[in-house]
Amino acid sequence: MTRVPADGLLAAARNGDGRAFGTLVEPHLRAIHLHCYRMLGSFDDADEALQEVLLRSWRGLDTFQERAPLRHWLIRIATNACLRAIERKGRLPITTGEVDYLQPYPDALLDHAPDVSDPAAVVEGRENVALAFIVALQRLPATQRAALILKDVLGWSSADVAGLLGSSAPAVNSLLQRARGTLGAATGPRRPLDGRDEAVLGRFVDAWRRSDFAALAAVLHEDAVLRMPPEHLVVHGREGITKFLATAPAGGRLELFTLTETRANGHPAFAAYLADEETGACEGYGLVVCTVAGDRVGTVTGFRVPSLFAHFGLPAVREAAVRGRPAGG
Repeated sequence: MTRVPADGLLAAARNGDGRAFGTLVEPHLRAIHLHCYRMLGSFDDADEALQEVLLRSWRGLDTFQERAPLRHWLIRIATNACLRAIERKGRLPITTGEVDYLQPYPDALLDHAPDVSDPAAVVEGRENVALAFIVALQRLPATQRAALILKDVLGWSSADVAGLLGSSAPAVNSLLQRARGTLGAATGPRRPLDGRDEAVLGRFVDAWRRSDFAALAAVLHEDAVLRMPPEHLVVHGREGITKFLATAPAGGRLELFTLTETRANGHPAFAAYLADEETGACEGYGLVVCTVAGDRVGTVTGFRVPSLFAHFGLPAVREAAVRGRPAGG
C-alpha cells in the first residue's frame, strides 16, 4: 500500500477501508497484546482480547476524537476488554494457591515491542513482564490491576486512569497504594536481568542432558521452587526438585529429551522435545522457564502445553538429538 499520512489513513479507515485500518493500528499491536497479557496472565487470552480490541476499534473508529494518541485510545479499549474477560471467566484475585491459567510470553515478541531502541526501556520492559510480576498482578482485584499497569507500567496520569475506570483521581491513588503494597510483598526486590542468567541456565541444561542429578542439585538454589501450571503442583527445595526430576519426566531419563534454548518473560528458558517410541520423532513436550537467584536456579516453571511452542516460533516436532547433543539448541 502506498504510504499515506496518518490523518489520511484515519479518514480512509473511517470510510470503510480495511487495509487503511490495518496499517493504522499495526504499529500498536505488540503493545496492546502485551498490555492484555499483563492484565490476563495468559498468552492465549491476550490473543483473544486483542481480537476483541480490533473488532471494537474498527466498529467504533468514529468515536476516536484524536485528543490523545491512537495508542492511548486502543489501550482504553483493551483495558475494558480485559476487565470484561476477567469478569466473564469468573477470575477472582488469586489469594492462595497457583495461577493455573499462567502462560509464558516469548522474548522474541518483546524484542519487537515499542521503544526497543532505548536500552533502559528494554530492561524495564522485561522486568515488567517477569513471571513473578505477572503472577503478582493476578493476585490483585481487576481494577487495582488495571490502575497499577496503566499508572506504573504505561505512565498514565491518575486523572486518565480515573477517566477510564469511571472513578476519581483520589480513588485511583487509593487503589494504587493498596496494589503497590500487595505487589511489593509478592514480588520482593528485583534485580536487572543480565547475561549471568544464561550461564546458570547453561549449567542446568548441561546437567539435564546428561541426567546428572548431582549436577542438577548443585545448580539449584537451596530454596528453589518448581511449579507446573495449569497443574497445582509445587515442589519446594533443592532435594525435592531433584527427586521429582529423577522420577517424573520420562521416568527420570532426562537424556531422552532434545532441548532447545529460548527466552520467556525476560528469563532463560528451554523447550523440551521427547522422542515418540513408535515414530521416533521428537514431539514437543513442554517449555521450562527458569529464574536465577545469585549463581543458582531459583525457580523452575514448567508448562507442559505443546501448543505454546508456536508462540515461540518453535516446531511442534523436530529431529532427534545426535549422540545426546541438542538439535539446534
